[in-house]
Amino acid sequence: MPTETFTDSPPDKKSSRSALGLVFLTVFIDLLGFGIVLPLMPRYARHFEATFFQLSILSTCFSAMQFLFSPLWGRLSDRIGRRPVIVLGLASTAFFYLLFGLVTQWGVHGTILGLSPLIWLFITRSGAGISSATISTAQAYIADCTGKAERGKGMALIGLAFGMGFTFGPLLGAMFVSSDPQSTPTPAPAFVAASLSFIAFLAALFLLPESLPRADRINHLEATEIIPLSKRLTAVLAQPVILILLLTSFIANFAFSIFEATLSLLTKQLGYSDQGNFFIFAYVGITLTLAQGLLVRRLLPRVGEVRMTIAGILLMGLGLAGVALSGLISQQSLLWVAIPIAMIGFAATTPSIQSLLSLSASKTEQGGTLGLGQSASALARICGPFLGFPLIEMNISSPYFASTLLLTLSLFIFLLIASRLPDSTGQSSTVTAH
Repeated sequence: MPTETFTDSPPDKKSSRSALGLVFLTVFIDLLGFGIVLPLMPRYARHFEATFFQLSILSTCFSAMQFLFSPLWGRLSDRIGRRPVIVLGLASTAFFYLLFGLVTQWGVHGTILGLSPLIWLFITRSGAGISSATISTAQAYIADCTGKAERGKGMALIGLAFGMGFTFGPLLGAMFVSSDPQSTPTPAPAFVAASLSFIAFLAALFLLPESLPRADRINHLEATEIIPLSKRLTAVLAQPVILILLLTSFIANFAFSIFEATLSLLTKQLGYSDQGNFFIFAYVGITLTLAQGLLVRRLLPRVGEVRMTIAGILLMGLGLAGVALSGLISQQSLLWVAIPIAMIGFAATTPSIQSLLSLSASKTEQGGTLGLGQSASALARICGPFLGFPLIEMNISSPYFASTLLLTLSLFIFLLIASRLPDSTGQSSTVTAH
């Protein structure tokens, strides 16, 4: 076991790269489990006789818990360090995926400890959301280990892990389910997800060094300060630049959430089978992965966060307009062209905004501010399905046209503060970054 594992000193320059690699590995393995469970949840809930409204609530409770707990975990990591929070989050995620598998296995026999299987699904999904809210702490870890010039590139690692998990998770899960449409739910994929999260937990426990030195931690943490809307974080929100960055992040994730939630209905309208729909979702994950790993991480240090955000919003809006048009004229080939444009835009926007949030915050506010950014993303994912499904009932293309309009609005708002933002290319800013 490396001696640096339990030290309070941050990784030095030589070991920073290995520390970032370990963070990426643990987040990726954990998100593999997320990618396995996500496609199963609606189908398993329907098997346990969930109504459409219950399905809507179930699909948002994960993000709702992330929204509530991301600032809490981030702020706690400012006090006790990043490593303990990441380790606890991974252990909890493994537990709730295991519970999901047990509920799937035992639920066919009726109630479990007096509760219906559907109630247990809500418990497991909410618990997994609380555990996964530590993603903001992983972002803060990256901020600890990178300088300003490398900040955006480091933040893109989280997006890369998400894209890879979104791609390979469903592919891995498909190996453990039946190809028979009439088959009953199997717990095997959930147990695989639990095993992966447990492996990530062990990697973090035994290999991951602490990144936040004691000198940079806040000296005390009152009970009221770990509440997401604490006085200290309210002061952060009072900064117009932070507010606009959070709004931009919200709209980008809101548009992606609408796209993600309604895409299967669009592909059905375009004549895709269930298998074809699966390949479309894998295509989304692959384009996200390639955009984050091969394009954004290389360009961001050269272009800078501000220009990358502007380009990302433009590309995402253009791509979603193409998705809308593909539904309007029933053209499958246009969908395949529009998806990578939208995903490259999304891949460029999200790490750039996270990096700008980090650069605009003081050292003692990194975890809390990035936690707010994660909460803004989670809130967007909560709201997206509730707007996307009613719009798609009106017209198959309406959700994507609405997203394009929102992204256009967010671009105009972002341009109002663009000249005031610090980024890795050395732009000056009126925001104090201690």
